[in-house]
Amino acid sequence: MMKKEIIQQLYSAFEQAALEFDGVECWSARELQHLLGYSKWENFANVINKAKIACENVGHNVSEHFPDVRKTIAMPKSAEKEIDDYLLTRYACYLVAQNGDPRKEQIAFAQTYFAVQTRKAELIEQRLLEVERVKARAKLQETEKKLSGILYERGVNDKSFAVIRSKGDQALFRLNTATLKRKMGVPASRPLADFLPTISIKAKDFAAEMTSMNVQTKDLQNETMIAKEHIDNNAAVRKMLIERGIVPEDLPPAEDVKKVERRLASEEKKAIENKKK
Repeated sequence: MMKKEIIQQLYSAFEQAALEFDGVECWSARELQHLLGYSKWENFANVINKAKIACENVGHNVSEHFPDVRKTIAMPKSAEKEIDDYLLTRYACYLVAQNGDPRKEQIAFAQTYFAVQTRKAELIEQRLLEVERVKARAKLQETEKKLSGILYERGVNDKSFAVIRSKGDQALFRLNTATLKRKMGVPASRPLADFLPTISIKAKDFAAEMTSMNVQTKDLQNETMIAKEHIDNNAAVRKMLIERGIVPEDLPPAEDVKKVERRLASEEKKAIENKKK
């Protein structure tokens, strides 16, 4: 088992070697070579090549994680020499460690160090996506509330507003709300938008915003005219999505946004409590 002192030394060395390039945390391959106990660049370059293949095999852009750079080193008699180097992202370093010799203490440490760091980045990215979805859902509620108020002034009651909104859904998804709910496994008593992916929520919001503006700009006054406007706007948004290869009714359902909200609130509460300790 690796001694605590060695772990602390390695941790400090890896942390100090990290640098930032264009806002991205990365490590020089030449620095990492020595941190991982490789005396010859040629041997370490072979490990990097294996890591590049692994990166490509999982569908990541190799040039984003292993960009080529040149490094200037000092030579005798005040001379300088340029040598090949790479700036390795955290994920690239993880792949390099995975393809290294696990019998080396440094490699064994790096495999865990970069795995943990990569997992942290994934968790942060996932949380940001969840926050974005919750915000998008809240924005849609706000937009629909505003639209409802505009239509109420034109004699459209709650029942008629629900019909107009449902017709908009059918134009956007080519399925009526009840059918789409069944397809996505959404409880009949729950709003469809609570289970839509972020892009679908934003699509509904964009169409509703256009309807709000055009109802006022065109001074539309009855349910029939307003319904047609809302249908046209949702159809226009659908056309844009389809042209970009996105079929909204074929997107998988997302986690109940209410559960996501509760989880985020719980995590924030725990973070605040931990700061007080």
